[in-house]
Formats: sequence, structure tokens, C-alpha cells
Amino acid sequence: MRKNIKITAAAAATAALAFGLTACGTSSDPASKSETGAKADASKALVVAASPTPHADILNFVKKNLAAKAGLKLEVKEFTDYVLPNTATENGQVDANFFQHVPYLDDFNKKNNTHIVAVANVHLEPLGLYSKKVKDLKDIKAGQTIAVPNDTTNEGRALQLLAANGLITVKDGVGTNAKLSDITDKKGLEFKELEAATVPRALNDVDAAVINGNYAIEAKLQPAKDALVLEKAEDNPYANILAVKAGNEKDARVQKLVKLLHSDEVKKFIEDTYQGSVVPAFGPVGKS
Repeated sequence: MRKNIKITAAAAATAALAFGLTACGTSSDPASKSETGAKADASKALVVAASPTPHADILNFVKKNLAAKAGLKLEVKEFTDYVLPNTATENGQVDANFFQHVPYLDDFNKKNNTHIVAVANVHLEPLGLYSKKVKDLKDIKAGQTIAVPNDTTNEGRALQLLAANGLITVKDGVGTNAKLSDITDKKGLEFKELEAATVPRALNDVDAAVINGNYAIEAKLQPAKDALVLEKAEDNPYANILAVKAGNEKDARVQKLVKLLHSDEVKKFIEDTYQGSVVPAFGPVGKS
């Protein structure tokens, strides 16, 4: 059984170059084609790219406790960014990925001409507002600085969280595509845009920060306990998904993994392990 492989930021540049070269292949180039569901060898390991927490943790629970009985060989590759997992899936370096939500995926496909599709919802990581300088939402005042993720979908999501809690107002109709220029009333607040993975490290330098759930957990924060405010789970479109390159949705190995990820055992693992900081989201794709 292969060991899990963790691709760190130090290796990202090398990996990105390799993936970029592969991406240059055309549709007629065999090297640019990934195995379709009809051709995939069911005896081969299903290789899934995942963020370390909670995605890889959940997959490793499946690998250790459920996969063998279901006849699934599962290999987990850990990535620490939000770009390489999709690039690797597009180029056939991995068979699937588990780290993102549908709005991010749609935006990524549009900007990068990739063809990744959602297969199933798995869980929701509520986005939260955190601070080491104030203890309550009402203590956030004019003149203070809030850090937000700088990628398109998560920044809009962060601004809507702030707007829903009265800290700012934004233009009508912008939804989760909101950006800083769409704020109609900052109420005296300043904003600092940072890569999502680095936001937790900025907590000491700003008055508050909107942090993605997985990065909050990695930073030893407990979203259900430590956040000043969390997103509501009901009707939330940001459920994290298992995704594959278009054409591989019916790969028998992928379908086995979906069934295992939606099992009672995984539901219990999520609930017991994360205590509300991560919640099961086994509904239709795009809904929690």
C-alpha cells in the first residue's frame, strides 16, 4: 500500500512547471487524455488530491476503515494550495480531487479553460470571522482592519458574511461575486486582501479576519467555538465536493468512493471529529 504523499509549498513550483508542460497537449495528444470511466482499470488505485484538513483526514478514514471491504484501492495526495489539485486532475496526474466548492470550481474552469466537474457533495466548512483582539462582533469598530481571502469566490463569500452581520453593506445583486469595489458602506473599516491559506497567519496583524474553515482548523482554531460569527449551513451553496475531469464521472472507482463518503460511518466521523466546525453535506451537488 502506497504512503500518502504531501505536496508542500516548497514543491509547488516544480509541480506547477510539470503540470503546465502537460497542459500544453492538445485533445489529439494521448498524453493530454485522462482515462474515461469506461476505460479506467478498476484494479488500479484511485488517486485523489486533497487539502490536508479536513479533506485528506476524511479520505484517510475511508482508506483505513472502509475502502478495502468495498474493493477500492485509494491513494491520497495532499496539496497545500487551491490551484494544483485542479491542474493535476485536468492533466491526469490524479483521478479526482476533494478540496473545493462548486462556485470556486466554476470560476477556476472559466479562468483556466479546465474541464473539472462536481460528482458529489461531502461536507461544509462554515466560513468564519475570527479575531485575537476583540471578543465580540459588536467590538469591531471604524478604523479597524479586516483580512479577507483574495480569490474571487471566497472574497465574495467573505463580504457577504460581513454584510449579513451588519459590518458593511454591498451592492444589491452582486451575491457571492462581490468584491471590495462593490462595498457601498465600509462603515469606516479597512480591508486587507490575502491568499486564503495565509489569512490565519495575519490574525496578529489585523483586528479580525475571515478564514476558510479548513485553514482555520489547520491553524488550531475551533470554528464552532472561536469564530465571532459563522456562515449558516442551511441552503449554503459552498459544500465541498468530490470532483473529476469531465468524462470520468462514471468511473466505477469514483462511484465507490462517493458511496463510502456518503456512508453513516463517514457522517459519524465528521460529526465526532469536528464538533460542528465541519458538517456533513450529502445532498445534491451545489446544496448542503
